[in-house]
Amino acid sequence: MLTTPADPLAVLATIASVADSAAAAREEVDRLLWRRDVRAEAAEVASASRQRGARDSAAIDGADVVDVDDSPMGRVLDAALRLTAAVPTQVDVFGTAPLQALAHLHSITATDFVDDDELGRPRSGDVVDDPLNLGAPPPAGAAAERLALLAQILTTPTAAPALVVAAIAHAEIAVLRPFAWGSGLLSRAVTRLVLAERGVDPSLFSIPENGMLELGRSSYVKALRGYAAGSREGVAEWCVWHASAVAAGARAVP
Repeated sequence: MLTTPADPLAVLATIASVADSAAAAREEVDRLLWRRDVRAEAAEVASASRQRGARDSAAIDGADVVDVDDSPMGRVLDAALRLTAAVPTQVDVFGTAPLQALAHLHSITATDFVDDDELGRPRSGDVVDDPLNLGAPPPAGAAAERLALLAQILTTPTAAPALVVAAIAHAEIAVLRPFAWGSGLLSRAVTRLVLAERGVDPSLFSIPENGMLELGRSSYVKALRGYAAGSREGVAEWCVWHASAVAAGARAVP
């Protein structure tokens, strides 16, 4: 009889490529945190990270614009800016009640994109916004079950590095698309939440979204599709890709 490992993320982290890439990304973030110029201007660096991260996350979803306005792309940028600005307020909540934090952040992000009764609530149907063209999402019921499982995993102690936890949390939200609108923006914000809550980047200095954008939208989509396929190789390759993006995002801080 097959059984689920007690610590599935730790098992994933034993794959050499996953372990090595997570360690390398952690080194890049640590190097950033120890920079004297960064520590001397901590508030300014964190604010700039939020601004640039939001713009890069919006660009990944196709809203590569300079200013917020009433155009469809301008409104996406506005949503991304609201979301990233709110992330620091939800770090502690995310550590104990991740679904509550996600609901709060979705309510802030998706205002004016979905009906009020859908704000902060997982979708009940199978029609979703799909800016990355990932294809049909899992049925709403299956997405809700996996979202609950993700919350359980996130609140259960693990021996896996935070970079691995962040990769899985990001991919699950991106692939499940649990909300009718904004799941992609939220998935990238989740990387920030995990890295802050688990002490890797508690001050939120790095810009993981920039690393994702720099690695390329097409490679992002390919990595997510590999994860969604569910093979051991696909999941491992996603974790390596995600760690590479985090490392690049740490190096992106001027």
